[in-house]
Amino acid sequence: MTHDLVTTLRPLLTAEASAEAYASGGEPGDLEQAVWLRLLERLDAQDPPHDPQGWLRRAVRSEARRTRRTARLERPYAAEPVDDEPGPERAALAAARHRALREAVRRLPGRCPRLMEALLSEKDLTYREIAGELGMSQGSLGPERSRCLGCLRRLLTPEVASR
Repeated sequence: MTHDLVTTLRPLLTAEASAEAYASGGEPGDLEQAVWLRLLERLDAQDPPHDPQGWLRRAVRSEARRTRRTARLERPYAAEPVDDEPGPERAALAAARHRALREAVRRLPGRCPRLMEALLSEKDLTYREIAGELGMSQGSLGPERSRCLGCLRRLLTPEVASR
């Protein structure tokens, strides 16, 4: 009997949920699920509806009203809560990322390791200071940096993908 009832009510429920969902601001699938759940609860309680089509229409409208009420009461967060607590897990992960980056920088070709170390330096060097330290012109620093970052990206891609 349950299978016959579900088969009979499915097209009606789909149509009713589609019609009511737009007005309630919900999704038709969510309304359908809620009504199927209500029906299953009634069938489990051995209380099948006497007028299944009428019951279904009322149930869909009731769920749509509940969805509208809920949507009116809910307010989105202005911003996601931020976990600013520096815990041991965060420190360990940051240290692991730092080590992986430094190891990848050391494997770069040519002048790239020295350039990237200068760019990553805690001294926060300017381009003029980096160029002077590496003995290269300030104008060639940008293109060299781009080339080195491309190499670094290619080196790190397999490592990031494997994790």
